Amino acid sequence: MQNKELRALTECAVLTALALALSYFKIPIGMSFGGFGGSIDLVMIPLIIAACRWGLGWGLGAGLVFGTLKFFVGGGSAINWQSMLLDYSVAYMFVGFAGLIRRKPRKMWLGALIGCFGRFLIHFISGITIYAMYMEDIFGLPMTNVWVYSALYNGSYMLPNTILAVIVCFVLGRVLEKQLAK
Repeated sequence: MQNKELRALTECAVLTALALALSYFKIPIGMSFGGFGGSIDLVMIPLIIAACRWGLGWGLGAGLVFGTLKFFVGGGSAINWQSMLLDYSVAYMFVGFAGLIRRKPRKMWLGALIGCFGRFLIHFISGITIYAMYMEDIFGLPMTNVWVYSALYNGSYMLPNTILAVIVCFVLGRVLEKQLAK
């Protein structure tokens, strides 16, 4: 293993561990309207940093490892193996698409937006395929369309998470850019 690969592996492992530690500090909101989960937290930020720093492959790998660990050691819950894969392993792996914006600190916010959208997309698919049978009222609105249900349910926690991640990554990107310019 070359020095650069070892550094990438080490940094991604540390950032994945940081994301796992941050997963214990959350504001649960999904259960507030009878849902199965969802929370506002900072777990995507270390994954986005790993992806933006080391690229798509490392970002996807860090997200996959984090999502799997989050399920098994972070108190994850699923109704079947498909929901475990989609809502944890694959959803967080898609945060790694932030790696499409590699080594561009000024645009790390865009990487955050891409990664968060990727995670939302997987949760949305899980909602219309797996959780459709559990569809119920959301925000006092009767739900009859599984597409609307999944968009509202997953959007209720992914939108605040996305806004938070984009803002933090915007600020981090500016700070990193100034540091690299010195």
